[in-house]
Amino acid sequence: MRIAVLVACAAMACAIAAVATAAPAAPTLASVGLDPAAIDRSVSPCDDLYQFACGAWNAQAVIPADEASWYRSFDEMERRTARELRAWIERAARDPGQDGAARRAGAFYAACTAALGGDATPTDRLDWKIPDDKVKLWQALARAHRLGVRAWFSPSVEPDYRDATKAIVWLDQAGLGLPDRDDYVADDERSKALRAVYLSHVAAVLTHFGVADAERKAAVVQRIETLIARASKTNVLRRDPAAMYHKVDRDGLARLAPHLDWASYFDLTGVGSFAEVAVTSPEFFAAVDRIWQQESAADLGTYLMWHTARDLAPHHSAASAALDFALERKLTGQPDLKPVWRRCLDAADRAVGDLVAAPWVAQRFGATAQARAGQMVGAIGAAFLANLDRLDWMDAATRAKAADKARQMQWLVGRPGTWKTYDFAIGPLHSANVAAGREAAWQRKLARLGRLVDRSEWLMSAPAVNAYYDPQKNHMVFPAGILQPPFFDPKAALPVNLGAIGMVIGHELTHGFDDEGSQFDAVGGFSQWWQSETRARFVAKTRCVVDQFDRIEVLPGLRINGTLTLGENIADLGGLKLAFAAYRSLRAKDPAGAVIADGYSEDQQFFLAHAQAWCGAMRDDALRRMVATNPHSPPKWRVNAPAQNLPEFRAAFGCKAGAPMAPAQTCAVW
Repeated sequence: MRIAVLVACAAMACAIAAVATAAPAAPTLASVGLDPAAIDRSVSPCDDLYQFACGAWNAQAVIPADEASWYRSFDEMERRTARELRAWIERAARDPGQDGAARRAGAFYAACTAALGGDATPTDRLDWKIPDDKVKLWQALARAHRLGVRAWFSPSVEPDYRDATKAIVWLDQAGLGLPDRDDYVADDERSKALRAVYLSHVAAVLTHFGVADAERKAAVVQRIETLIARASKTNVLRRDPAAMYHKVDRDGLARLAPHLDWASYFDLTGVGSFAEVAVTSPEFFAAVDRIWQQESAADLGTYLMWHTARDLAPHHSAASAALDFALERKLTGQPDLKPVWRRCLDAADRAVGDLVAAPWVAQRFGATAQARAGQMVGAIGAAFLANLDRLDWMDAATRAKAADKARQMQWLVGRPGTWKTYDFAIGPLHSANVAAGREAAWQRKLARLGRLVDRSEWLMSAPAVNAYYDPQKNHMVFPAGILQPPFFDPKAALPVNLGAIGMVIGHELTHGFDDEGSQFDAVGGFSQWWQSETRARFVAKTRCVVDQFDRIEVLPGLRINGTLTLGENIADLGGLKLAFAAYRSLRAKDPAGAVIADGYSEDQQFFLAHAQAWCGAMRDDALRRMVATNPHSPPKWRVNAPAQNLPEFRAAFGCKAGAPMAPAQTCAVW
């Protein structure tokens, strides 16, 4: 555009010098990377930062029919990324002559779209061959676990809590068709209604697959799942690492569950003679043993058949996928199933993710973004160390160990150092390809046994709009997918980037020191590296956070569970504090770069960026489900609560003491 203007002026004999010396445009919120159209100026940021920063956006937001919620950041970024990945994988599906990676990814995607995009059929009758005795059923369960069917319990291979350099077999509770164990045991009317819906859903899916006497068998499934639910730990109890680690040898496992043939199970799953196992709940496996002993082979077989059916349904046909979605619709209020292309892209990501990720990362994530992200990680790490020296509740020995852990924390940005390879066969049947992909994933897990843990291994693909901290590897991972606008833009102003992605970086770093992460040391071992008096002061500070969030009502009669969300809330509070300190530190090195945009100072721009990263709308049913099961607080309170607790926020906007965003009582952990 600028070249065109200059050429036109030359033709008109304009004075090019006058154009060259014209004053630059004054900075605006848009020019620094913020969205002025999202702001609700009828609200004071001192009353409600989230409404001020996002109110206009939320008022106009329309949740797509195939979504349970819609975030201005995550979902718009995911949809944009998905469209780009779709264009690549559909070209690969159309052209089998491409290179090996593209050909395989394209073949997987093509088989999926053929299966799920076909005409709906009345039934998908399958030749169920459920074993008629418990010995054969146990063997069938072991084979199902290799394929990712989460019946009864779930095996995995993960680092040992006591020695994070090596991986061992973990056995965890599983086996429920509803999202949460409380759905089976709660006595309120909403839970009772959900159980009735679930009973009908199980019968409908079994009928669809040609199972006779489906209503009676659905009742069997719900009865057995209720027994499993009663033995299962709550989401809150599962947040305690000490309660989740019970290491036993083979004899110890046999004593926990003596009626289960563990030798044959480990042989059939491929674990073999590996000696040590960690179970997350001895009581759960003792209960599974009792249920297995007491129930008939026919009823146990019905339960396993259901979990095989529910696992198959999303991948078998258009009709079975639509029927499977009916339960999700009831749980979240989401009206429509995602389109076939999106479900098939997601399936490809799970099965052959790095084949899809590599070309996208090569095109979308460059050295500039890597360097800028690295600069921010370094600044936030330095802010954490500086803040440690100012914490009056820490003793010198614990402070030194915390600093050592922070210095040893690795950060992986953009893409993994080595892309995964996938050597399983990909054919024309989508459900078979899904099974083959899961089997290959299980084999990769088994390969970890007896080897040093690879601290560079990623748990999600590079296009993921997400980030995480792994306490046993003591590393943070920031995929290329989240390093995009509005979270991160190399062209955006410093405070805007630090308010958005900087808060995410600080959040993940703080996870290393939240109520769970703080129980793992610098090399990922589960250990008590704290002085006991300091640990007691830390716990008291976390109690303040629990109490603060327990008071938040998100819908009439629905409050946040401060204990369930404690780790994420600590990380949000610490993340915002660290990101602000890092922004101030980097700005101090370049004070001349500071700009006021549309009258907003850089401090204000920082907090606007933090808030606008979380603009989002959510269906009420989805919000209720989130509060019941999700360790994260709803988006409004991921914005407001950290800001309420930060003196720098009230200073930035001149909030008077006692204002809603400047309460008398605040919490601070890190």
